[in-house]
Amino acid sequence: MRLTVQALGVLPDLAAGDDLVDLLLAAWPDGPLDGDVLVVSSKAVAKVEGRTLRADRDDVVAAETDREVARRGDLRVARTRHGLVLAAAGVDESNTAAGTVVALPLDPDASARGLRSELATRTGRNVAVVVTDTAGRPWRTGQTDIAIGVAGLEPLRDLAGEPDAWGRPLVVTAPAVADELAGSAGLVLAKAARTPGAVVSGLARLVLPPGEHGPGAAALVRP
Repeated sequence: MRLTVQALGVLPDLAAGDDLVDLLLAAWPDGPLDGDVLVVSSKAVAKVEGRTLRADRDDVVAAETDREVARRGDLRVARTRHGLVLAAAGVDESNTAAGTVVALPLDPDASARGLRSELATRTGRNVAVVVTDTAGRPWRTGQTDIAIGVAGLEPLRDLAGEPDAWGRPLVVTAPAVADELAGSAGLVLAKAARTPGAVVSGLARLVLPPGEHGPGAAALVRP
């Protein structure tokens, strides 16, 4: 198996109402192929969906918080309405104009479905979409990208019941495929350089048939 991850080209500074699909296609060197997976940062999606807010950051964090999980000084870790547990409830003031913050898309799975459908309409290609955000991990330093919106692939591969190399049945093995794709794309994305999109090729077997979106990243959230 061969897997390739390629960053798309530079995008202009994004604003509400911009045609993100058109901009991504213009930055896609050879255009999409059936079975490709488009990975795009949630900030790019949020900006075109009008989630750039000129407001006090703490007020926006409070509005985006469903439940505060932890606090240390000014740092708050919160569960969002999406069920995500993120620093500052996913509210970000980097790579945006002074005095503004960017909140997460209201429904990242719907955003992913919209991008997938538009790509199919405009190109005729069957492309899966993963919308990502950067998150920390409990008891580990550093951050990695995770999937917060998914369309066109199963975000989890449930391997329970399948045999391991010694013939014993697996019990709880369920790779978070969408998160693995998000993390791999994070290696080539350069958000500060306005390259918020990447394409992962070589995993066509995981992409659902045209018109099928799957359960979305919501399936990755524990109840």
